[in-house]
Amino acid sequence: MLKVGVTGGIASGKSVVGEMLVALGAHLIQADTIAHELMQPGEAVYEEVVRHFGGGILNNDGSVNRSRLAEAAFGVPNSGGPTRIQELNQIVHPAVIRRQNEWMEAIGHKDPGAIAIVEAALILEAGAEKDFDRLLVVTCRPEQRIGRWVARMKVDFETARREIERRMAAQLPDEEKIKAADFVIDNSGSLDGTRAKVKAVYAKLLNDAEKAGKNLQSS
Repeated sequence: MLKVGVTGGIASGKSVVGEMLVALGAHLIQADTIAHELMQPGEAVYEEVVRHFGGGILNNDGSVNRSRLAEAAFGVPNSGGPTRIQELNQIVHPAVIRRQNEWMEAIGHKDPGAIAIVEAALILEAGAEKDFDRLLVVTCRPEQRIGRWVARMKVDFETARREIERRMAAQLPDEEKIKAADFVIDNSGSLDGTRAKVKAVYAKLLNDAEKAGKNLQSS
């Protein structure tokens, strides 16, 4: 099995690239989906998040309001005040990393020749790169991030720009992520162009997975 981390800045197109890899035959899990599951009432991560950030982040039914939590963690846009994103990450990251590693291990048992992909924005920031055999970084132009956030969240351009900036401030810049990458996919062009790049990378991943399988058999 080959363990692959797919990462990149916010709204770079990680999910799109992940979907393309799945269409080619890879297995994939999203760290954001894991985090969402861990923040359901009754989960230990949920209890710890509420203890740290208070009941004000909850909806009436007791579930976490992700917008309120984001504001509590990232701070009010343009306020210049301190953020608590590291505090949130210290609660959530260890549990997410454990869960995604358990998932990759389970995939490996079912299919020793599989390519198991974890899509996560903060692989490098969380120090989780050591858990992967290959790291793929997705990039795009800064203005595209804003445009995609406008489309995704149905907000105006200026609101999107502020939100992208405050979230990017908690992430490593693309230049640093690219230095750590085995593969880089520039998602600034057309979907067909990105699909062609993903197909080329996947062929290399298949080759690497095959080599890893042969090495395992001979050891």
